[in-house]
Amino acid sequence: MSTSSVSGDPFRGSPFDLNKLEAKNAILAHNWWAIGLRGLAAIIFGLIAVFQPGVTILSLVLVFAIFAAVDGIATIVAAVRAARQGEAWLFLFLAGLVKIAAGAFAAFWPGITALIFVAVFGAGEVVGGALTFGSALDLKEDHGRWWLALGGLLAVVFGLFLLLTPVIGAVVLTWWVGIYAIALGIVELILAFRLHARHVEHPPLAHPQGA
Repeated sequence: MSTSSVSGDPFRGSPFDLNKLEAKNAILAHNWWAIGLRGLAAIIFGLIAVFQPGVTILSLVLVFAIFAAVDGIATIVAAVRAARQGEAWLFLFLAGLVKIAAGAFAAFWPGITALIFVAVFGAGEVVGGALTFGSALDLKEDHGRWWLALGGLLAVVFGLFLLLTPVIGAVVLTWWVGIYAIALGIVELILAFRLHARHVEHPPLAHPQGA
């Protein structure tokens, strides 16, 4: 190996290694369907909340539990596929665990009060959103970096809003959650379409066997 190849890339072997960043972008593009599934689940959850504002907190908690489980599983699947390729997976995996934990909490304790539900939901969105925003740093702009970052930022802002204003009526809470979920779902669907387009244009190369 020539010394010029080493000195030519001062970030070689670091998180900013261009070869590593290209591989991470390819993996995210390959997992476009998981992000699309998350977006679809968010929109369905949001529509239920907006058009059924009279639902009880119990019903809203149960619907949230299902949404969080689907969202978390899809995120972990993407993280596992990234890990199998030897690429960064921790942010995605942690975000998935946070969402599944929030969903499990809601599923096993569906009778929790509105105040506790708001706190759990808000905290989950802040942590999950921050991790999502962090994972956007590795995504190329033409792969939808800003859409992924926007999704993470929306989650953080809405989570903080819930934590800072927890005492609101059940119907108002349902509306806010529904509108947020629809907005987040639209952002994630746009991101999924962007990633799918990049995946079609640049399909991953098959690994040579016996290498």
